This record gives sequence, C-alpha cells and structure tokens, in this order.
Amino acid sequence: MPPSRTRPTSPTRATTRLPGEKAMLGAMAVDSVGSGMYVPFSLVFFHHITGLSFAVVGAVLTAVGLVGMAALPLAGAAVDRYGARRVQLLLYGVRGAGFALYPFATALPAFAAVALGTAFGDRAFPAVQQSWIGEVATGADRDRLQAAGRALRNGGLGAGALLASLVVTLAGDRGFIAAAWLNAASFAVAWLLMRRVQAPARPAAQAAPKAAGAGYRVVFADRPFLGLTSANFLVALGYSALSVLFPLLIAGSLHGPQSLTGAAFTVNTVLCAVGGVHIARLSRRGGARRTRSAALGAVLFASAFAGLAVLATVRPQAGWVSVGLLLALVTLYTVAETVHNPAASSLAVAAAPEALRGRYMAAYQLSWSLASILAPSLFTALTAAGAALPWLLLVGTSLGAAGLLLRLERVLPAEAVNLPAPRRTWHSPARPANLPARTAARG
Repeated sequence: MPPSRTRPTSPTRATTRLPGEKAMLGAMAVDSVGSGMYVPFSLVFFHHITGLSFAVVGAVLTAVGLVGMAALPLAGAAVDRYGARRVQLLLYGVRGAGFALYPFATALPAFAAVALGTAFGDRAFPAVQQSWIGEVATGADRDRLQAAGRALRNGGLGAGALLASLVVTLAGDRGFIAAAWLNAASFAVAWLLMRRVQAPARPAAQAAPKAAGAGYRVVFADRPFLGLTSANFLVALGYSALSVLFPLLIAGSLHGPQSLTGAAFTVNTVLCAVGGVHIARLSRRGGARRTRSAALGAVLFASAFAGLAVLATVRPQAGWVSVGLLLALVTLYTVAETVHNPAASSLAVAAAPEALRGRYMAAYQLSWSLASILAPSLFTALTAAGAALPWLLLVGTSLGAAGLLLRLERVLPAEAVNLPAPRRTWHSPARPANLPARTAARG
C-alpha cells in the first residue's frame, strides 16, 4: 500500500478528540448502561413489570420484534429527508417513553402496544446511529468512533446488568420497575448529550433531496452494496452464537455449570470494552484496507468456530480442561469481533452515497435483524442433529463472508475500501461554523 496511506498517524495522536465527541460518546455510554439493565433479563424483566406469564411475554416480544423490522425502511427514508440527528433524537424519545410507560402497561393490549413502539425504536436505532456517525466524522475518525462505540456498548451493557442485579437484590420486585424508569432516564440523558452535537455544514451540491426521489430502488440496484450486506449477514449469524450456541454447548455437550455461561459473557464483554479500541487503532495505524480488516475478522471467527466444533465433538472429561479451552476460544471469538466490527461498519457507511445514506444503512441493518431472528431456530435444530453441526455451519459462513469481502474490494468505492488520513470535520455549537466543508460526495 502506498506510504501516504500507512503513515498519516501523527494527526490522530496530536488531536485525540473531535469537537462534540465527548458528548456523543457519553450519550452512547449512557444509552448502553440503560439497555444493559434489561437486555440480559428481558423475559423476567417484563414478566415482573406486566404480571403476564413468561410464555405470553415471549410470544409478544417475538411478534413485535418481527413487526418492528418495518421501522427500518421508514427510518432510512426519514434520515435522508430530515437528517440523522433529528431522527436519532426522536428515537431516544420513543424508547424512553416506552420504558417509562411499561410499569403502567399491565394488561396484554397495553403491553403489546408499548412493546411495539419500543421495538420500532430499538430496531431502527442502530441504522440511524450509523448514519449519524457517517454525517459527523470521515476517514479514520469514522473507524475510531465505530470502535469506541462498540467498546462503550459492551462495557455499558455489562455495567447495566450489574446495576440491575443490585437494584433488584435491594428492592425486590419493585426493583424491576425502578430499572425500567432508570432505563427511561438513560434515554433522556442520552438525548440531552446528543443534542449538543452538530453535523458539519455541507455545500448545497451535496444536499440529499435531489437523489431522495429514487428511494430504495437505488439501494437494491447497487449490487456491490448488496454483496456487502450479504457478507455481513453471514458473519452476523456468528455474532448470535454468544447468546444462543454457547449456552447450548455448555449445558449440553460439556455438561458444565450455568455459571460458565456467565463467565463466557464476562470475558467477551470485558475484552471488547478494554481491547476493542486498541485493536482498531492498530488496524488504522497499519493502514489496513477496511475490506481486509473485516475479512481477517471473519477468518478469526471461523478459527474460533472450528475449535468449538472440535470441543463439542471431543468433550474432554477433565472439567478444568473444558473450561480452559472454552475460555480460550471465547477470547479468540472476541478478538475476531473487535477486528471485524469497526472495519465492517465503517465500510458500509463509507460505501453508501451521502444523499441516500439513511436508506443504505437501513438495508444493511436488515442483515443483523434477519440473522438474530433466524439464529435461535436454526442453531437449536442443528444442535439436535449433532453438537458440532452449528459450529461447522458457522465456519462455512465466516469463510464465505471473508471471500466475498475480498472479491468486493475491486468493485466497492475506493474511498470506502481504503483508509484515508483523518480529517477534522465536526463542529459544535460553541465553535465557529466556518470549518472547511467536505469535498467528497461519498463516504
């Protein structure tokens, strides 16, 4: 790779923060802590709040989750029309209002209505946040923020889960209501913080409306981007393994204690929070192409899944051997996540035309949603047929994604594939607005 792509690291070290970055990262952290207070205990959480049976709660959450996917194309169109910042602030309000109302939604119709509104906000939010990052940062700064956001997400979820456990322990069943309101408050705080961040001014030539009329037809006609979305779907199946396959492996093939599942989650969360930013920094410093970083992460995923397939087949008798091997493979799995996620996310944002970035990110987010919906039934069916089968499937999907990413390198926009030097494009309300405008129309 040319030296100009591998050496521009000093500006990043000299200026470590973008104007408004602290507020944005603070909003991400607060949002993650609030979400962590209910994500690990969602069934129990809603059962205690609503008084409905676990079966009914599970059925309602599944149904509204599927219907909530309809929010993605609507949110993408709204981002292109009104801007990602407005839509993200609106979604903070929708999600906060939902959790504030949950303690009062004790009847089934009320619970389903509130859950549907919250599901719309939750499903649409990641795509909107990706679009917002694309608006406020460019180049290597975008990759850095993706890595920081991922690290904060993992750390915040872990901290929120611990906080919820403490609240429920001290307050009993009333602690679940307190957790719901604390989560609602976290969205309000995130709204206040994110409201302080402003996107840079754009030349009139880059305005979105002139391309907005094309709608999703442009997205579905963009074969390289659809290939990128397909590759992400193949890898996203592997991301679901932590919550679905690891517990099945521990309780089934390894006959291990349930506490080992918690240990695996803890290792993943801590390593993502601590090492994610550092690993992403090494990738940027080396000037690695985003496609190749994402492909490397997919190969590392395949290596971890191959080891887990062997572990599920051999089933070592010594308990400490099983535990040691499992935690080592969880560590490899986590390294793969920290290598793949920032590069893949930034690649998708940079490959989307600025005028239609909201729609592009909504289509890309569908790969995550479909994988999370398909994974539980697919993995449990394969596990019933053979303990190693789901892991072998993931080896194949991960390697297939790596190969597809490398093939797409030739047809994706060069500014999306290559990692440019960071450019300072943010401004906050407290800074002059006459900063240099971006000259690139894409990414």
